[in-house]
Amino acid sequence: MKIVLKALIVAGALLGTAVPALAQEVLVSTQRRGGDAGYYGGIVATSRPVVALKRMADYAVITVRVSGDTRDMTTRRNDLKATIRNMIAAAAKGGFELATGDYVLEPLTLANYEALPFNGDGRPDTDQTYFLVKLKLAPGMTLKLARDRMDAFIKAVPTAGRSVVRNHEGLTLSVVNPDQYRGQIIELIAADAAMAAGKFAGGSGVDVSGLDRPVEWARAEETNVFLYLPASYVIRKR
Repeated sequence: MKIVLKALIVAGALLGTAVPALAQEVLVSTQRRGGDAGYYGGIVATSRPVVALKRMADYAVITVRVSGDTRDMTTRRNDLKATIRNMIAAAAKGGFELATGDYVLEPLTLANYEALPFNGDGRPDTDQTYFLVKLKLAPGMTLKLARDRMDAFIKAVPTAGRSVVRNHEGLTLSVVNPDQYRGQIIELIAADAAMAAGKFAGGSGVDVSGLDRPVEWARAEETNVFLYLPASYVIRKR
């Protein structure tokens, strides 16, 4: 049986040639859009191929809202910034990380936290901002346990003035550098194609396409995610 790969970059990977990967952390709240060659093109629900790598995500992630309603704007924003600094310090001590981003995540640190935007919440003399709290997942950790730990962390943050920290959205997951799993996914596709071709008498070959596309992802159950390539194959007679 012969499997023909219609992508030179993938053929190079199978031969041991290094293939560049995008070392980015991405949210897995929905599916990565099929046909999008970059990470910033948007998200829509797409169908997932049958062949996919299922693994535990790297982080549990939750959005938090930090708000304040002190009448004086300078005092209000200074209080918000002080509360955010307290969160950064507490996260480092408690095993949490802070980040920003709707799709690709970037660390939130003392070096960049002042770039967070402040917006009113519809009431006079108010400001609010949003960012993410992350917890590294470990084997056996459930979503409930992760959520309980994150809730406890958020409630324990020392706040300044009239600042308030609250959960804003439900818990989701993130994966660091999805493209690092390309080789494992290709092995799964090759094994599935070989198995399917072997079911046909007389010897068959397989043409595989789509292996040169970026890795895509979707939520699975609990703390797991599916990582896959938008690949397909056709079995043909030799």
